[in-house]
Amino acid sequence: MRLASLLGMPVIALNPANGVERPRPLAIIDENLCIGCTLCLQACPVDAIIGAAKQMHTIIPELCTGCDLCIPPCPVDCIAMVPVTAEKTGWDAWSQQEADAARERHDWRLARLARERDAAEARKAARMVGASGTEPSSEPRVEPNTHLDTQPDGSVESKATQPATTADDDAQAKKRAIIQAAMDRARQKKEELARLGAGPKNTDALSPEVQAQIDAADARRRRLGMIRADDDKRSTPAVEPGNTPANASDNDHKA
Repeated sequence: MRLASLLGMPVIALNPANGVERPRPLAIIDENLCIGCTLCLQACPVDAIIGAAKQMHTIIPELCTGCDLCIPPCPVDCIAMVPVTAEKTGWDAWSQQEADAARERHDWRLARLARERDAAEARKAARMVGASGTEPSSEPRVEPNTHLDTQPDGSVESKATQPATTADDDAQAKKRAIIQAAMDRARQKKEELARLGAGPKNTDALSPEVQAQIDAADARRRRLGMIRADDDKRSTPAVEPGNTPANASDNDHKA
């Protein structure tokens, strides 16, 4: 109706398939069911609900706009919407002054949320500074392996010459190092037992066929070890007795 009067157009009735006007409702909280979860406080766009965590909440009737936004988040269905304007609907149940006041309260809520968000970020920054023990600086921080490029406008841009190591990469590298250290310890222990001639303790009940396979594998490993040892000896040049590098240099000097 208000839109039609502003545009100078005839009033067209609403299509019932798209919804109908209803009397203005008021939210009512059942005190016996409320669990104090604060979800309705977070949903209310005009801060018309007061309460605290694990404490019963209540509605301020003069501030409630009947928007129903507190209904969906309530986990225990303790909120009911009760019509309070009888047969009056739409702008007959809602004045321009009430609409302006609700808009103002909504703006106040947005400002409050912004202040709380800024305060939370400031506290987080203070904790980070306290943990690192350094004061935040306005100068650009240059990481290792970076160089500075001077832009045409005189500004300075830093570019990394190597990709920075992320926390995920550090965690993966640490995990790999732990696994590798455990494998090295197991291999050293196995080699030590082999030198002492101590075999595994759980082979007493093995069948002769399985024991033969184990013996054959051990023999192959020993042969491979001997072959590697022979290769090392062949690759090392033999030095005749009395002809050490020092003696050789002396002989050359005498010659």
